[in-house]
Amino acid sequence: MSEPRREGTTAAVPPGGAPAVAVPATDRTAATGAVAVDPTAGRARSVGRSRTREARAYMNPYLAGVGIGLVLLGAFVIMGRGLGASGAFSSAVAAGVSSVAPERARSLEPYAAYMGDERRGPLADWLVLEILGVTIGGALSAWLAGRLRRGIDRGPRVTDRARLLYAFGGGTIMGLGAKLARGCTSGQALTGGALLSVGSWLFIVAAFAAAYAASPLFRREWT
Repeated sequence: MSEPRREGTTAAVPPGGAPAVAVPATDRTAATGAVAVDPTAGRARSVGRSRTREARAYMNPYLAGVGIGLVLLGAFVIMGRGLGASGAFSSAVAAGVSSVAPERARSLEPYAAYMGDERRGPLADWLVLEILGVTIGGALSAWLAGRLRRGIDRGPRVTDRARLLYAFGGGTIMGLGAKLARGCTSGQALTGGALLSVGSWLFIVAAFAAAYAASPLFRREWT
């Protein structure tokens, strides 16, 4: 028989196991991978080796949209160009090809556009620095909000392996689509849309229409 749980305690539950030890509810430190169940909160929260904090609520999406618009405006004013993402990966590929066959990279048009001049390589590009900043800033923001953790977000009807395959396949399709459309949701939708480009607005409409059309096919995986 398990020991009755005392008032004001939480149970440290190993993944897939039964409660192993009772710890004070005010102590937010637990073993790696454990889940602290707080009866007063009515939900489980993941914890790690170090002291953690309750996750903050997500930012209001309308305020976040205004923030992205201000960042886009700042990019135009300071850097002279807008935001992007897929171009950074194109620069990384061009840098890889150039390291192996520099002459070949400069002679082929798909790579030559990302090679830069003789004084700087393809990685010395605004979009590459932007993506590095997004990665660092996103990790810092998640840590400050108490949401930085290791794990795989998935629904109850899909395994970890299937979730990773879906993510890899979807990312590959999005990358190919970004190259065919000559831009991604950052370069085409945000930057091109802000410049009132007709092609960018057609891209936005097509992207939203495809997302709404495909959402019923994947909704079951998350419910």
